[in-house]
Amino acid sequence: MYLGLDFGTGGARACVIDDSGSITFENRYDYINSEQQTPADWREALHFLLKSLPTGIASGISRIAIDATSSSVLLCDADLEPVSPALLYSDARALAQASQLASLAPDGHVVLSANSGLSKFLWLTQHIRLENVAHFMHQADWLCALLTNRGGVSDYHNALKSGYDVEHLCWPGWILQLPHSHLLPHVLAPGEAIAEISETNATHFGISPSCTVHAGTTDSIAAFIAADVHHPGTAVTSLGTTIVLKLLSETRVEASKFGIYSHRYGDLWLTGGASNAGGGVLRQHFTDARLLELSKLIDCAADSELDYYPLPRKGERFPHYDPDLLPRLSPRPEDDAQFLHGILQGLSRIEHDGYALLAQQNATPLREVFTVGGGAKNSCWKQIRQRLLGVPVNMARHTEAAYGSALLAKNSAVV
Repeated sequence: MYLGLDFGTGGARACVIDDSGSITFENRYDYINSEQQTPADWREALHFLLKSLPTGIASGISRIAIDATSSSVLLCDADLEPVSPALLYSDARALAQASQLASLAPDGHVVLSANSGLSKFLWLTQHIRLENVAHFMHQADWLCALLTNRGGVSDYHNALKSGYDVEHLCWPGWILQLPHSHLLPHVLAPGEAIAEISETNATHFGISPSCTVHAGTTDSIAAFIAADVHHPGTAVTSLGTTIVLKLLSETRVEASKFGIYSHRYGDLWLTGGASNAGGGVLRQHFTDARLLELSKLIDCAADSELDYYPLPRKGERFPHYDPDLLPRLSPRPEDDAQFLHGILQGLSRIEHDGYALLAQQNATPLREVFTVGGGAKNSCWKQIRQRLLGVPVNMARHTEAAYGSALLAKNSAVV
């Protein structure tokens, strides 16, 4: 059996599948405060999910893969203990460091953003005492290291925003010349074996000591893997706490000023971007039950008169890169259904603008969208999105990133 662990923006999930791809176990862990999550929260979630595995399933797991949020990073010591705060995916404090990189990186490079892993690497190494620092690690790297006791290993999906060259599969020379570049991880292909689970973890969680831990991926790419799409022009929109667009393209697109980047994906490119808007905004105003109730009252075929840009807080990454962009959620009507209609349409416009921007940047034109994440279950939202996008919008058979990570572990596929 194969275990996929997904560490997303709002919490963590586990999914175990068998050789046929059928799900044999699932569980989840929600962060108490997703906006202030810490490495301690990540470790607690990891241990909770591993402890929750039924005995017969835990002992039968042969491979594990982990996905986590892109550009969430930290520094740790040789014992894998954090020696810095975790800078989360949406953290934009490294503006000055992004400006420093502008004189070094190629024009339009993905690192030229305050949200990039490399900008955060500079911020951390410029603000944290480095005597005991052994590793700069992405969230997924650190979690894999906790399982294997082997630090300093990453995958080229997570390492992309830290500047790893996914065409030539190496750290570029201009990055290796940066101060403290020795802290950067060794990079493997997603799905490549890292090491067996540590003896301590195998014993504590009842997992076979021969179980191997494999290089992981980002949460949005894991969701893409779960959707099982393979044709250029097909895209996956992840409707979770944030909105993430991934389009399978024959051409690579890089435009940091728009928050656009491309991952290597077999012989094709997975191009797209991530907005800070998404389901996190909905949860600020409605419970799940209230969302379901109000969605039934909306005329999904009609436009809302409200012009919202529904961010959860200041700052946007894509399709409009602006760290100072403020949420636009007023005026608020007395009717909650009208308010929800405006939010759903605002979120749908962000998705529409994102795919339109990719086309303007010469990505393969959009032909079909599959939806994953919690928002995929909202039929009203789907109707609004399909009307604006003008292409078929379908729900993927498997919608959770944890399933995609389980598939990555099962196939040990290099993607």
